[in-house]
Amino acid sequence: MGDELGALNVIFTEFYFWVTVVMMFLIHVGFAVYEVGVARRKNIRATLMKNIMVIPLVTITFFLFGWYLYFALPNGPGITGGIIPEAVDLGAPWSESMGPNMQDRINGVFWAAFLLFSWTAASIVSGAIIERVRMGAFFIFAVMLGSITWIIDAAWGWSPSGWMVQIMGYHDAYASGVIHAVAGGTALAVVIVLGPRIGKFGPNGEVREIKPHNVWMTCVGLLLIFTGFWGFYAACNIPILDVGGESGSYFSATNIYLMPTTLSGITFNFLMSLSGGMMAAFVLSKADPFWTLSGGLAGIIAASAGNDLYHPLQAMLIGAVGAGLAYKLHYYVERRFRIDDAVGAVAVHGYAGFFGVVVAGFMLWGYPAAAPVEGTSAWFTTPDGFPAINPLGNLLGAIIMFFVLGFLPAFGVAKLLNRFGLLRVPRAVELAGLDTHRYGNAYPYFQSSEAEGGFAEVEREIAGGFNQQVAGRLDEPPGATSREDRRITK
Repeated sequence: MGDELGALNVIFTEFYFWVTVVMMFLIHVGFAVYEVGVARRKNIRATLMKNIMVIPLVTITFFLFGWYLYFALPNGPGITGGIIPEAVDLGAPWSESMGPNMQDRINGVFWAAFLLFSWTAASIVSGAIIERVRMGAFFIFAVMLGSITWIIDAAWGWSPSGWMVQIMGYHDAYASGVIHAVAGGTALAVVIVLGPRIGKFGPNGEVREIKPHNVWMTCVGLLLIFTGFWGFYAACNIPILDVGGESGSYFSATNIYLMPTTLSGITFNFLMSLSGGMMAAFVLSKADPFWTLSGGLAGIIAASAGNDLYHPLQAMLIGAVGAGLAYKLHYYVERRFRIDDAVGAVAVHGYAGFFGVVVAGFMLWGYPAAAPVEGTSAWFTTPDGFPAINPLGNLLGAIIMFFVLGFLPAFGVAKLLNRFGLLRVPRAVELAGLDTHRYGNAYPYFQSSEAEGGFAEVEREIAGGFNQQVAGRLDEPPGATSREDRRITK
């Protein structure tokens, strides 16, 4: 940093990303508060510990190999080349860039911004599977998603040199697919294998409502997620870069693909997509506070793929449609396929994210996706030779994110864990509560009010039947079974 102007640019960029990391920490705080509010009081502390332990587990694994994968794999599985040798210099844990280095002030804060994205992805899955998953099993999914699968899709579709960007013209500026769809696909796979909470579905196919133990806590958690989302959006930008090229210097903020955008523009679109989603969910849910706020989150996620380029009214409408789809599909899938997603994570993140990526391909058709990389040939190009955003590229990209990198790996790992009885807690533990043995009552000075709504009576009836069957043969619960329950059936 020999000249003052250059030094100011570097130090400003370093501080910019550092601030986004601080803000994004609120996303994780929000997820923890949100999930604890949804959980019944007998599962509160187990739910909280799942979220807490995401921090050290994903941080350490992302440092050891996750960051390396981002720089090493933009060419995909041999599609535009092989593994990038220079990735060792930027992402290997022994690299000089992965520690205090006066010659590289950016790598650490950029790593931390991506790390917070990793926490977000893992927390999305956490909410869907509360109250019946083994903590160790969740830790495996958190590391798999947070430090492997999502960062691979980021290398492919969230890097200016990624093969999906350079060949397909894939565009996903604020991670509708890269984070939310891949996490939603992962959550769907795990929920299918894991099965519903005991008593969620009646013998005649009826769907029973399992109410949150604290609705206002859940809503505050969602509001904290919105607050942290500001940092998320800012971290997806480069604050100042010369994008003038051969025509001369032109300094601007850019998106993750190093294409120009403005913080002013994404501010319009963030708030309009949030508002469109909240309004749609407010109407459809008949003013349910949980779904009104969840709809706002779905609205942001649906519009995020193109919020660097949308007009604010486009962002509002896309957010409204995305929230409506999330709300309707959540209950349709729940009734039709008896899938118990405790917080609506698959719908809000997965379905809305998938829709957002697809619609961005149509809305932004023809815009440049990124500067071309020598040796690659895009399916569609702009008149200047840049890879062009297009519907086909984004549709295939959404499928890759949700199914190929989200659903399939998680389904395989969930099946393997279930094969050894390591996915789900024993039925007796689930009925008593995951806190009962290890933590005890989270509210020791307050009388329980969970009998409201009748679900406690349903559980007592199931528990009575369970106690009578221990001496004989235990009926198999839907979905995964624990190794302890399998011993009873022998």
